[in-house]
Amino acid sequence: MKTRVCRLYGQDDLRIETEEVAAPDAGEVLVGIAAGGICGSDMHYLSDGGIGTIRVREPFILGHEASGRVVATGAGVTHLAAGDPVAINPSRPCGHCTYCAKGLRMHCLHMRFSGSAMFMPHQQGLFRDRIVIDANQCIKLPQTADLGAVACAEPLAVCLHAGTMAGDMADKRVLVTGAGPIGILCVAVAKQAGASEIVVTDLHDATLTVATEMGATQVINVVSAPAEIERFYEDKGHFDIAFECSAAAPAIKTAIAALRPRGTLVQVGVAGDTPMPLNAMVAKEIRFQGTHRFDEEFAQAVDAIVTGRIDVRPIVTTRYPLEQAEDAFRMAADRSRAVKVHLVFDENTAASVG
Repeated sequence: MKTRVCRLYGQDDLRIETEEVAAPDAGEVLVGIAAGGICGSDMHYLSDGGIGTIRVREPFILGHEASGRVVATGAGVTHLAAGDPVAINPSRPCGHCTYCAKGLRMHCLHMRFSGSAMFMPHQQGLFRDRIVIDANQCIKLPQTADLGAVACAEPLAVCLHAGTMAGDMADKRVLVTGAGPIGILCVAVAKQAGASEIVVTDLHDATLTVATEMGATQVINVVSAPAEIERFYEDKGHFDIAFECSAAAPAIKTAIAALRPRGTLVQVGVAGDTPMPLNAMVAKEIRFQGTHRFDEEFAQAVDAIVTGRIDVRPIVTTRYPLEQAEDAFRMAADRSRAVKVHLVFDENTAASVG
């Protein structure tokens, strides 16, 4: 069987190619991909040839946000059957290293994460019409599930984990800096957790509009109305929790200035070495909390989407067929127009993408 793949050869060298896909072995399933979301990491691999110190050293298939339908099952697979819609978990911890044994599987020393160039050989990703994967990576969905929405489960899982790191948000005042897909999904998580106030800052009105749809109580364009955030600096700060989703030094400075003493800064966005106002953090006794990927939150994200507790559909602003992948990546990089851009794949599986 032939399948199309979206393969990166290096900086600005993205190709749609065709290759053979094998039948599934024992414990595996063949899945027809329906929809896949372009992540910031995918864009960095394409535009920069890597992410920070992680470099693309060999051709590999991009993509780690996807959903699809089972086409065939291998021996011993009993919980899935051909035709079942599924969410695909891209995270495959080893299960036996020091961190896995402690229940910290997101820190696995031997993690295999789809579409990642962290290790050699690179882990091949999900942007293809057909893929053979471990059956345990798939979560069976109702036949009526919106596979486009379910393809957002991975970024939502990241935000649910960030929410866990933040602690109790009920009746708390929350700031989100950066209204990309992760920032906007953090808004949804804070809303579901009962935050009393959710203020979002960004550079673009288009993304801030989507943040409002997802539950923001106020949005601030820090380019056109920079003074609006300053009132939250008064009396040593206003917010209990800040989700910093941009990794931009000015946004980090803003978040710390707007946090009240003993507030919590959850750093979700990542970049290279970034200056931080340590004096202010120390003086205000700010708790700095990192957050990395997810574990059990992936299943929680799928359930939240399927049951409708969190409606992720507003973040999907544009869809492109796989053959227009280069156009899709250009759109995804244009924050003035797009939040989350999806690729849609084989027409037989993409039919249930809403």
